[in-house]
Amino acid sequence: MIQNQTKKYAGDVTPVEAWNFLKFEVHSVLIDCRTKPEWSYVGVTDLSEINKEQLNISWKVFPEMEINPVFQKEISEACPNKDSKLLFLCRSGVRSIDAAISACEAGYNDAYNVLEGFEGEKDVNGHRGQLGGWKFHGLPWKQG
Repeated sequence: MIQNQTKKYAGDVTPVEAWNFLKFEVHSVLIDCRTKPEWSYVGVTDLSEINKEQLNISWKVFPEMEINPVFQKEISEACPNKDSKLLFLCRSGVRSIDAAISACEAGYNDAYNVLEGFEGEKDVNGHRGQLGGWKFHGLPWKQG
């Protein structure tokens, strides 16, 4: 886990570290902040073996990709315990930084970015899933 000294969120974790938090810390929550089409067509994490489910709360709303104006409200309603460890996951680990910052602004002190996201960065052929991310590390996931 990398503690963040400059930005206004708790820090960054690898996908494997996120999985271990979810597995061993009761009050840890995975929030997938991608869009509905990404959840439907690309896939989602499968936390069933640890008796958890990811929360789907978009940071940006498709198709305009504007910031979700009720993002903080949706987090507060879905996860009222401000002491929970929130792990934010997006496609490649960029939107999730802003989502973690927003969660901290809403009063959650343990809001983390999951590095590499669900699919990771693009490779030389422009394809995701080969260089990093939740799926690349062999963590449980399912399609649509």
